[in-house]
Amino acid sequence: METVNKKILLVEDDPNFGIVLKDYLSMNDFDVVLAKNGMEGFEKFKKDNYDLCILDVMMPYKDGFTLAKEIREKNDTVPIVFLTAKTMKEDVLKGYKVGADDYLNKPFDSEVLLAKIQSIISRKSVDSIADSKQFEFTIGKFKLNSKLRFLTFEEEEPIKLSPKENELLRLLALHENDLMPRELALTKIWRDDNYFTSRSMDVYIAKLRKYLKRDEDVEILNIHGEGFRLVIKSEA
Repeated sequence: METVNKKILLVEDDPNFGIVLKDYLSMNDFDVVLAKNGMEGFEKFKKDNYDLCILDVMMPYKDGFTLAKEIREKNDTVPIVFLTAKTMKEDVLKGYKVGADDYLNKPFDSEVLLAKIQSIISRKSVDSIADSKQFEFTIGKFKLNSKLRFLTFEEEEPIKLSPKENELLRLLALHENDLMPRELALTKIWRDDNYFTSRSMDVYIAKLRKYLKRDEDVEILNIHGEGFRLVIKSEA
């Protein structure tokens, strides 16, 4: 996953741990802003846009839960990960109630934190694309109206797509000439990501290829282990 320029707000009152974690995340191509307490963290949050916030729970002046509430009042979508030395169930539940996306108990494996961050940012990124309100697309010589589920080739009568065919083609069109991750379609359309839903999606991809083959400049490519690309060749 591309992490370059992804900005993280790290709020940690232990200066040594904060610097070590900041350096580790920076080495993995994140742009990290470090704040030493909740008050400073909120001031920094108000002044910039962040892709993710990592908040220590136990901090002077303003704890992580209070800071998370203030962040949520300003931005209800930015992912929040809590770090805590406590393992009490009540604290974990409280963290999720104020809008946490994930939770890690200290000490933790830095690679586990990195994997969680990458997963959360990737999920948020694809969600924002999939939630686009666009419903009309030009796909080579085809027109797709995803509200009506009509796929029209040139001036011919439109084909009425099934709901899953329609949603799948719409996601491909939103990612035109780019990777559409397999897990995005499975979670958005099938609401599950397992072997059986994956095989089902392959059947729908084959159906879409059959529709689109009338335009030789349009192709759905299989990107092994990753997903699919709707490729539309531009005219010279």
